[in-house]
Amino acid sequence: MDDALKTLGDAIAAALPGAVARTYVEYGELNVVANAPRIIDVLTHLRDDAACLFISFVDITATDYPAREKRFDVVYHLLSPRHNQRVRVKAAVGDGEMIASACSVFPAANWFERETYDMFGVLFSGHPDLRRILTDYGFEGHPLRKDFPMTGFVEVRYDDIEKRVVYEPVRLNQEFRQFDFLSPWEGAIPQQLPGDEKAS
Repeated sequence: MDDALKTLGDAIAAALPGAVARTYVEYGELNVVANAPRIIDVLTHLRDDAACLFISFVDITATDYPAREKRFDVVYHLLSPRHNQRVRVKAAVGDGEMIASACSVFPAANWFERETYDMFGVLFSGHPDLRRILTDYGFEGHPLRKDFPMTGFVEVRYDDIEKRVVYEPVRLNQEFRQFDFLSPWEGAIPQQLPGDEKAS
């Protein structure tokens, strides 16, 4: 199976010089690393070529690598029912850079691109309606970026006195404790508690 996928990957790379940086097989799945400015060419070839026929669009997401110059990998998953194969397409995009919307090739990409924009802040040029889909319209930041704080920036609650939803800065009600390991309940060495002898 891996040999057939490698052969298919080599054929895709040969058919799209300059558009495909490399192909490789990992965990029994074909991966295509595309150059972001040519992503539409790659997706169109994967959909239309008789050896590929990846006509079923599964999803789009992103991965965040804050230390890299091109911070995000935009990741597309496609399925070929005819050949019973899957392909993962990756394209590296920098923070604030745009990548072409796949809606012209796969109309189902619409909401997935909105989600990727909402969660990661990846911008898709040519998208018909690029706005938030999971968070509130006034939401600050993008929650799946690795530099987004775990607590978020605001907390939302219903105020029974004001009879409306209230947005407030996050408050951590419990102080973080500094453990001194002097108490037998917090010790670094496991303590024998009364009744433990019955367990053995």
